[in-house]
Amino acid sequence: MSQQRVRKAIIPAAGFGTRFLPQTKAMPKEMLPIVDKPIIQIVVEECVASGIEDIIIVTGYHKRTIEDHFDAPSSDLIANLQAGGPKKQPYIDAVNKISDMANFIYIRQKGGYGNATPVKNAQSIIGDEPFAVLWGDEFIYTEGKPRLKQCIEVFERYGDPVISGVKIDIRQDLSRYGIADLEHVKGNVSKIKKIIEKPSPEDAPSNIATHGCYVLTPDIFDVLNSQKPGTGGEYYLPEAIDELRARGRDIYCCEIEGGRYYDTGNKIEYMKTVVEFALKHPEINGEFKRFLKDLEL
Repeated sequence: MSQQRVRKAIIPAAGFGTRFLPQTKAMPKEMLPIVDKPIIQIVVEECVASGIEDIIIVTGYHKRTIEDHFDAPSSDLIANLQAGGPKKQPYIDAVNKISDMANFIYIRQKGGYGNATPVKNAQSIIGDEPFAVLWGDEFIYTEGKPRLKQCIEVFERYGDPVISGVKIDIRQDLSRYGIADLEHVKGNVSKIKKIIEKPSPEDAPSNIATHGCYVLTPDIFDVLNSQKPGTGGEYYLPEAIDELRARGRDIYCCEIEGGRYYDTGNKIEYMKTVVEFALKHPEINGEFKRFLKDLEL
């Protein structure tokens, strides 16, 4: 059993968000709202609920938007809200809470394209500690224990890297994901023998997609520092993890219990997510539901 504690998490947020242009010309896609909360805040809240203290956000050219969001609110904003009386207090509490959630560290991404680059960029901050990586444009909502917490508990049990796993119920959708070839260990935990990227439904070794949340050990940097570019000249984190496995490291998959996956990185899935969360929102759910019914679609 590993006694190392996972205290740090990396959230890459340097992409161009081309699928959402022109909206993302001046605003990161991670800041797109799910009703009244940006996607990246949902991911940060998951980290904090899982025991993470230091959150390293790897940003691009429009980093100020993210930094400003997680910074303390301006005195002008607070004064404006206070002028609205007691009914504005929930908003004051909400904006004050954001900057107090964790210790936020920002670094600018540099190097080749690909989702391995921001992880490599954070090496000096991570040091020799285990750490988490979560994408800033997708999340798994759980009613109970957060996805990252479930993965951390598997890491603490076995001491090896862990990737979250999600069951894909629609067989034709298997070709959209990296699908794991698994060796069952216990309960919702398996060892990963191989990950096949976007297989045909007939060739998929299981119905478990592995992506979105990683708990990694610092030896991944040995691989990242010698990694050659892959498909399209980009550097991919899953390929680095597979190389780590080839060098003898066990890699575990934690199939997330009680959770639903939301991919907000494309327009249609983003809109589905907004609608679903609007229907749950205590302020607007009733009126919004009536609006949808009146559309008579």
